[in-house]
Amino acid sequence: MISKKIKKLLICLLLVSTATTTGFMTKTKTPHTVYHIYLKGKSLGIIKSKKELENYIDKKQQEIKKKYDVDKVYLPSELDIVKEVTYDNNIIPVKEIYEKIKDISPFTISGYTITIKGIDSKNADGKKIKGKNQTLYILDKNIFDEAIDSTVKSFISKDDYEAYAKNKQKEIKDTGKIIENIYIQNKITIKKQNIPVDKTIYQEKEDLSKYLLFGTTEQQSKYTVQDGDTISDVAFNNKISTEEFLIANPSIPDENSLLYSGQQVTLGILKPQFNVVSEEQVVFKEEKNYQTETRYDNNKEVGHTETIQAGVKGENKVTQKIQKVNGETKNVVTVTTEVLKEPVTEIIVKGGKQSSYAGKGGYGTAVATKGEWGWPASCASLSSPFGYRWGTLHDGTDIAGCGYGSNIFAAQSGTVVESRKKPGSYAGGYGDNGEYIVIDHHNGYFTLYAHMCPGCRYVKVGDNVAKGQVIGGMGRTGAATGVHLHFGMWRGYPYRGGRAQNAMGFY
Repeated sequence: MISKKIKKLLICLLLVSTATTTGFMTKTKTPHTVYHIYLKGKSLGIIKSKKELENYIDKKQQEIKKKYDVDKVYLPSELDIVKEVTYDNNIIPVKEIYEKIKDISPFTISGYTITIKGIDSKNADGKKIKGKNQTLYILDKNIFDEAIDSTVKSFISKDDYEAYAKNKQKEIKDTGKIIENIYIQNKITIKKQNIPVDKTIYQEKEDLSKYLLFGTTEQQSKYTVQDGDTISDVAFNNKISTEEFLIANPSIPDENSLLYSGQQVTLGILKPQFNVVSEEQVVFKEEKNYQTETRYDNNKEVGHTETIQAGVKGENKVTQKIQKVNGETKNVVTVTTEVLKEPVTEIIVKGGKQSSYAGKGGYGTAVATKGEWGWPASCASLSSPFGYRWGTLHDGTDIAGCGYGSNIFAAQSGTVVESRKKPGSYAGGYGDNGEYIVIDHHNGYFTLYAHMCPGCRYVKVGDNVAKGQVIGGMGRTGAATGVHLHFGMWRGYPYRGGRAQNAMGFY
């Protein structure tokens, strides 16, 4: 038999064993503070010290420190650490937690998150297109400021920008230009926070500037200049504008600069990540072409022509407000037009009999031309030329500054083949043109007149029109940010196999 002393000893040993097992394997007698680790909402366990985990991660991630030249590496942003008071003593070593998270969730470093708010726009049908927000990451706020400055200077000349910034612009005494305002249209916010290292983090101003301008940091395509190449030829053949060419090649001063055979140039298509807006006041003098009055003398043989009064050009002084977005003219408003010298009408006497046509509607008279083609508007200010921009062909010439509802004239006699408010089955490029008219001139050429004001199409399909006849009024229907005429010259039917021409080559 077991003695009473031995029984008592066995019971004591059993109680100690039970207490030991319960205390260290499951519960403690008193509550204590721990840190519960969650990754993407999933529990990874508890640790004794948050600081210990932070220090362990910082110590292990020397490669990240070296890559980004930082002093400290932080916890993943997807990691949540909840402080708890518990009896649970099932502590997990920080090394084990580290191994669980290192290949699942990226660690972070201190930097800045930049949000560039997108600009809402409208399509040809007037429906809202939501602007797309951009998020960028940087370590040094200064490189963002420098990249912004560099991008703005891509669209505004360095001298003009510095004169504006330092308030040293020359006052307009006769003619000239002053910049009234420069601003970024997008709302930009900068927030200091920890950045996951799997994001694209810009460390150099040059890389960020390239992205803000071209939408990528990849190397832009190159072109080797051939004999006879001009800047305008190289730009057009590669579907960019001369302005884009000069921005991508800042060492080339202007579009009239000479290129040499074998020269390497950059052919970057711009995709700005924000809108740089400049508002300018421009004062200039323009020639006012004289009108030609033709008189007919039935006593003279047909073919007889005699000038009895020579025409003399007049001169106007024009003040305009011009808004540009990323270097592209978006809106032109003529503030004043001062007549400095009235033109003298040229008077020609011809033999034979011929009737004349008087226009109707709107206001303003056509700008006189000496060639076969008549000018389609009552002013001659060009807001956007024919050519490529941002990889897309602008297939007409934009004329602005004449005023809302001002007269639009047929550039040559012909037959109206389209007079529409909305695009038809052959929409093609019509979708952005709002109310427009197309005229067939029966010589292989067609002209297109777009963005007319609502109800301002004065001719219908089948009408025969004369050169200089008023056919509509200037407006901003379709994808137009300001009042202007989109004047298209086409060899063949527009968007039905025809080829767009540069209308300025006909004047």
